Amino acid sequence: MSDIGHNRTLQRDFNLIAFSRYGDLQMVFFIGTLLLFLLATLGNMTISLLVCLVPHLHTPMYFFLCNLSVQDILYVTSILPKLMAITATYNTKISFAGCITQMFVFVCCVSTEFFLLASMAYDRYVAICIPLHYSFIMNKKLCTIMASVSWLLGSLNSIMYSVLISNLSFCNNKEINHLFCDVKTMMSLSCSDFTNIRTIMTVEGALWGYVPFLMILISYVYIISTILKIRTSAGRLKIFSSCSSHLTVVIIFCVTSIVLNMKPTSEHSQEQDKLLSMLYVALVPMLNPLVYALRNKEVLKAVKKIVHQMGVTHTKRDKDIVRNNIKNN
Repeated sequence: MSDIGHNRTLQRDFNLIAFSRYGDLQMVFFIGTLLLFLLATLGNMTISLLVCLVPHLHTPMYFFLCNLSVQDILYVTSILPKLMAITATYNTKISFAGCITQMFVFVCCVSTEFFLLASMAYDRYVAICIPLHYSFIMNKKLCTIMASVSWLLGSLNSIMYSVLISNLSFCNNKEINHLFCDVKTMMSLSCSDFTNIRTIMTVEGALWGYVPFLMILISYVYIISTILKIRTSAGRLKIFSSCSSHLTVVIIFCVTSIVLNMKPTSEHSQEQDKLLSMLYVALVPMLNPLVYALRNKEVLKAVKKIVHQMGVTHTKRDKDIVRNNIKNN
């Protein structure tokens, strides 16, 4: 009993090293992280607001995109503010509860993103391969079910990891040499036997990662085969442009995810892992709204419409003020 209590005491606080070993570059890391955080949050908030406010964006593809933006905001907010606090104050302490919270949100959002991207791939498959039945198949009920299942599976996955890591014992080493409380890094600090957790991670990785990725691949095999059957190059380009944004996001997300998870671990690779993780947790969420905004005419049109409406409202307000001043005089 005393050993258990001793271990529980030691796991109250950890030291999240992040980039604190690069003392002279702390301000550079802080400014860079702050810019990435602002761009990621503002970009994804803009996409979410546009989808909610603009009627012609009330379609299945943008419904899933709104969900994607929300989960990007969640996991950026769970990691980057703490990272900025560490680089600004040099205080690397993070509580055990804070670690588990970071892990829960991160695992939930990343798992959910895989299934949301698979749902968006299915949406593009139906739109391109069986367009006459699109409205019937991709109805509001099915879209809501697909998005809800994505979030549910992501939440169940994160609950499982949080419970497993919470039950581990952490002895003397409390330094987390990472940007956030990563599952693998936390396991490496434990003095418990985590063989079962590694087995679960292997099985879970196949179900929660490779199955959605396989679904995306199958969808795009059918999509590409359908596009190739179109006779005119203009027609092929038009159809392909409707799924190019999603395909770009899938490539960015999956490539960074695969590189980070399949990369062999070694004693000298921790700093590389940090840089790759920075791409994963900050750059990818920042690029998602940019890809959809810059490559999608409907989103650009929605932005112009909102800006125009704001301009008209502002002009009308100025005219009303002028009229009121004239009447009063």
